[in-house]
Amino acid sequence: MNSREKLLEQLGIAHPIVQAPMAGVSTPQLAAAVTNSGALGSLGIGASTAAQAREMIEQTQALTPGPFNVNVFCHQPARRDAALEADWVQYLAPLFAEAGIEPPDSLNEIYTSFVEDDETLEMLLELKPAVVSFHFGIPSAECIAAFQGAGVYTMATATCMGEATEIEAAGIDAIVAQGIEAGGHRGIFHPEAADEGLSTLALVRLLSRQTTLPIIAAGGIMDGFAMKAALASGAAAVQLGTAFVLCPESAANEAYRAALKSERASETRLTKVLSGRPARGIVNRLISFGETKQSPPPADYPIAYDATKRLNAAASKHGNHEFAAQWAGQGAPLARELPAA
Repeated sequence: MNSREKLLEQLGIAHPIVQAPMAGVSTPQLAAAVTNSGALGSLGIGASTAAQAREMIEQTQALTPGPFNVNVFCHQPARRDAALEADWVQYLAPLFAEAGIEPPDSLNEIYTSFVEDDETLEMLLELKPAVVSFHFGIPSAECIAAFQGAGVYTMATATCMGEATEIEAAGIDAIVAQGIEAGGHRGIFHPEAADEGLSTLALVRLLSRQTTLPIIAAGGIMDGFAMKAALASGAAAVQLGTAFVLCPESAANEAYRAALKSERASETRLTKVLSGRPARGIVNRLISFGETKQSPPPADYPIAYDATKRLNAAASKHGNHEFAAQWAGQGAPLARELPAA
């Protein structure tokens, strides 16, 4: 039995395809449609409270008897720096004025990291989704052992060989190999460290020589041609995110969908401006404004994201979507508007 056959058997799926767990875009309807079609649907709960996550998981369980993945964020808690945060807000002041609101007096750490969230851990151990995956790092050994004891399959994102080594040493079941082409947040464990920027295929080839764990290729995979190349390079399965954004089951709003269907989709950029962590999205005025030579560094993740969300909420009321986080990978122009199935 090769690694692909073993992975399919362990996950209980027919096709070596994972729908990426896009927080804010993935829905119970999307995850269930993918799972019911024989692949692995996913929910991204990194931006959700334990109660919100419970509701999404229970909705998905009601829509499908099959396996699905629940993804959590394992970033280090934000490093608060009042001066840096004030400088960032002051720099964004002209954009807040354009959106018709005053700049905030302070910014908030809007997401709790899973590494500090015992309530979400207890909820996941109670509901027992088939798969739990980790992004931005890995949780404690005790947490991983608890999932294994509950019969939950675990996966974690790696962007380089060093991260993959940590994942394997921790006893996690599979590696999501995220190439530089991928949309959304880069899964690097330490955002202040140098990023090798490996492409998906290069990373898969390197990891296939290093590890016996199944590798799930992620980044720039939009169709069967790219999927075939990834599988031929040593991946046991592929993960697609941007390819699912235009599905009717996704939570992407009309402005996001319009941007993804336009010429703007051909220009994506990896930037810290939107959230404080490297993430790839469709270039807009906020990204361009935040990457000028005069710009101070953005606040830490997810504090900078608080500013972005406030800006976008105010501006979007006036039909201005230039401050939205429209995550997309380098393959975005290949997106097709099709049902998830």
